[in-house]
Amino acid sequence: MNLSARRMTSVRSDDEAFESLFRTEYPRVVGIANRVLADPHEAEDVAQDVFIDFHRLHSATAQYAPAWLHRAAAHASLNRLRGARRRQKREVAQALEEGERMLDPEKQVEVDEDRRQVRAALGRLAPKPAAALAMRASGLSYAEVAQALGVGIGQVGTLLRRAETALRKEVSRGTSN
Repeated sequence: MNLSARRMTSVRSDDEAFESLFRTEYPRVVGIANRVLADPHEAEDVAQDVFIDFHRLHSATAQYAPAWLHRAAAHASLNRLRGARRRQKREVAQALEEGERMLDPEKQVEVDEDRRQVRAALGRLAPKPAAALAMRASGLSYAEVAQALGVGIGQVGTLLRRAETALRKEVSRGTSN
């Protein structure tokens, strides 16, 4: 087999490996991003960015691929969440859309405000606890969260409890202002 043919075979197998990784992990990556952002379109944008970055920098056959993707999705989503202008624009658009479908306007306003306060508090947390909460709330197991954050599985419960406590403090601090 000549060099050109070997390169073509290698490129084809790399593409197939990436496609397999994409098909397997895309729903979880979008789920993590959507859990943080509460915007399916924005979550898909984050997932695309995460996969493009991964494909550019890493091999799809790397053992750390799922963990890297999950962590990157959480961090990229949190970074977007921290962008005040984007957040405000997204919430206004969502409020208008949901306002047309509301049955009990007063209750819906309360729920929207609670969600906004929790997301704002989540954006003020340190990256690791915020990512742990986002990944766990998106359905990742303790083992998957541990691998994504580079901590021992036995540390995940403690990390989550501390993150929840910090989130509660941030929410109450945000509501008292």
